[in-house]
Amino acid sequence: MLLFLNDYASALTRQLLYRSKETSLQDKAQLVTSSFSGVDTLTPENTAQVISVLGDLNVTRVLIVDGEGCALYDSLTQRSAVGKFVLLREVAEAMAGQNVFYSRYADGLLTSYAAVPIYLYDSPIGCVYISDVDEDLGEIIQSLERNIARISLGMELLMVLCSLAFALASSRKMHKILASMDLAREGEYNHKIQMHGTDEYGRLAGEFNKLTDRLQASEQAQRQFVSDASHELKTPLASIKLLSDSILQNDMDAETMREFVADIGSEADRLTRMAQKLLALTKAESVKEGEQKEADHEVVDLSRVIGQVFKMLIPLADQREISLRCTMEKDCTVLSMEDDMYQIIFNLVENAVKYNKDGGLVHVRLGHQDDEITVEVEDTGVGIPEDAAAHVFERFYRVDKARSRQAGGSGLGLSIVHDLVKRNFGEITLRHRPEGGTIFTVTFPYFDVEVEE
Repeated sequence: MLLFLNDYASALTRQLLYRSKETSLQDKAQLVTSSFSGVDTLTPENTAQVISVLGDLNVTRVLIVDGEGCALYDSLTQRSAVGKFVLLREVAEAMAGQNVFYSRYADGLLTSYAAVPIYLYDSPIGCVYISDVDEDLGEIIQSLERNIARISLGMELLMVLCSLAFALASSRKMHKILASMDLAREGEYNHKIQMHGTDEYGRLAGEFNKLTDRLQASEQAQRQFVSDASHELKTPLASIKLLSDSILQNDMDAETMREFVADIGSEADRLTRMAQKLLALTKAESVKEGEQKEADHEVVDLSRVIGQVFKMLIPLADQREISLRCTMEKDCTVLSMEDDMYQIIFNLVENAVKYNKDGGLVHVRLGHQDDEITVEVEDTGVGIPEDAAAHVFERFYRVDKARSRQAGGSGLGLSIVHDLVKRNFGEITLRHRPEGGTIFTVTFPYFDVEVEE
């Protein structure tokens, strides 16, 4: 590329100097031809007279040729062409009626040739031939070419240095990124790449830092989950251990032993429920939102699902004289997995029953509005404090730990509901009843089922 620019600049410079030289020689040739205006015939006498009047033209050679191509005047004293026929291409072209100019540069010299016809009544009767060897312009061209070559060489060196500097900078940045990736692979997610700029390396470093932040948050969540799960599992296991040791170490009557064994069974059931919920939560996380296979989806009528949930929870509600009420609209269908819908509604209604007041009310509303299906679960229980509303969907979070343990809660139900709702493209919110209690609202996209008539 630089060689091309060098050649182009050199050619352009020569062209400009050629034009300047052409103008100069053409003007001098025209001056000579105009001096022969009104001359009928070119002779050595009138030719010498014109040259004497014009004086020195400051050129290397001047030839005046008649119509036969014979030289009438030659400014060269040695090897003069006077009286001889001139066989030059420029002269032949000028005798044909053309203004001719040629230039060539070689060995630091600019040699130029010009030939102009002399007319008599629009017919050429001879021509003026001028040649000039210009050392000054040749030196100028030579100097310019040397300068252009130096500039080109300097630019090439600069480009090489810039390329080398860019390569070294890129190599350092890539080395820093690779070293950071090695640290992240070893588990040091708190390491960050300090790299400024908006180029590809800067963007890559930014994405790496975002990834490590997510990995760090995920690792922290995993550690917290393991810690919380261990803590929750430790309590029923400790109870079972204490009860079994009491049976083995103490003499007790059959009635007391049956009570202890019943308590052991209750704690075992609690462990079973907790394990089932942990498995459900893991299953919900294993399938990310939007990655379910289309074959897993089916058209689910939520009114039928609510009927199945009520059938299962009526015995639990009757134990505390809690009323289950349902208000449903027709044509409330979604495209989802029926097991997910059942578990979502079952957990919400079960919580509404467990944490309600004796003789309270659980009201489930199923509605269809525009392109959404809405499920509301309202209870008349003790409600959820304002400061706890933002945490109820977190794992193992319980508003009242003593009440939750008494009700057999593990703090996983609402977390499972939240993940399943998100997995099925829905949203879940909660709000407080002015009279006391809580209303959970779940919305899903409506799926229209066409019925053939």
